[in-house]
Amino acid sequence: MKKFFNVLLVVGALAAVSCGSKSSKSVETTAEVEIPNVEVATVTAREVAQQVLFTGNVQAEAVNNIAPQSPRRINEIRFDVGDHVKKGELLVSLDNSALIQAKAQMENAKIEYERTEELYKIGGASKSEYDARRLQYEVGKSTYENLLENTTLTAPISGIVTARNYDKGDMTGGLPVLVIEQIRPVKIMINISENLFAKVRKGMKVDITLEAYGDEKFEGSISRIYPTINNSTRTFQAEVTIPNNDERVRPGMFARVTLPYEKHTRVVAPDRAVNKLMGSGDRYVYVLEADGTVRYSKVTLGRRMDYEWEILSGLEDGQTVVVKGQVALTNGCKVNVVNK
Repeated sequence: MKKFFNVLLVVGALAAVSCGSKSSKSVETTAEVEIPNVEVATVTAREVAQQVLFTGNVQAEAVNNIAPQSPRRINEIRFDVGDHVKKGELLVSLDNSALIQAKAQMENAKIEYERTEELYKIGGASKSEYDARRLQYEVGKSTYENLLENTTLTAPISGIVTARNYDKGDMTGGLPVLVIEQIRPVKIMINISENLFAKVRKGMKVDITLEAYGDEKFEGSISRIYPTINNSTRTFQAEVTIPNNDERVRPGMFARVTLPYEKHTRVVAPDRAVNKLMGSGDRYVYVLEADGTVRYSKVTLGRRMDYEWEILSGLEDGQTVVVKGQVALTNGCKVNVVNK
């Protein structure tokens, strides 16, 4: 009760001071509201490429494991890891003792076959003898050619040596002697959402960035589209090819692939005009009205393009937005435009 009585005394005293002195009214002034200065820009509508981003690892166009058909001792390996090889070039020589024996057998079989053929023509040999000699020669020839192919190992493709598993004198086993990878071109496999199946076409250009080269862009194209949809992921595979004539792109590199698939007409606004609402994920802009006031407008963003945003909703072509001075603004306040 005492506390309530004290409050009444204070209120009464203040009322007496405010009402009893005419001189106090003379010092009252009306505070003028300062109008904030802003800079503005006019937004326009234009065609914007619609695109999606994929990630993947670079792969060689082709990979060949160089190994004989059966275990053999190595006489010579002519290339090492990192060396370039050309298609048809001799890579590895293996022990040829079995090859020499097979060649001798083939040549003897050929002589017997040709002699029997002459006799058969004049009636000196039966048809069964002739057929047997011919078969013996053909088997010997096939054996020799197979051993020749597995004694002198040549490059089936042009590329670069990426692995070497043996040295001279080793006996070959379960691993290839060399691994050759073709890196002109290279490829990236990407999984594309089913809803883009009708929009992706062979030959479409794509932009590629690689972790190893920062923001540098490499050009590629869709070289193959797989015809079925994975019913678990609802995606289909496509193969992206990079020409890679300078061989800077190497298998195993992490890649980001940007695929533009169509164009839409969208309003485009400077990134400086777009603000983030504190405490939420909403984005907004201030739109300048004809009476010199600004209006808060929530916007939906599309893709970022350097210093601009694609606006999906919230702005119309030709509207003017604030690009500098938003901190001092409130919805409906009057502003002073300084850059007109």
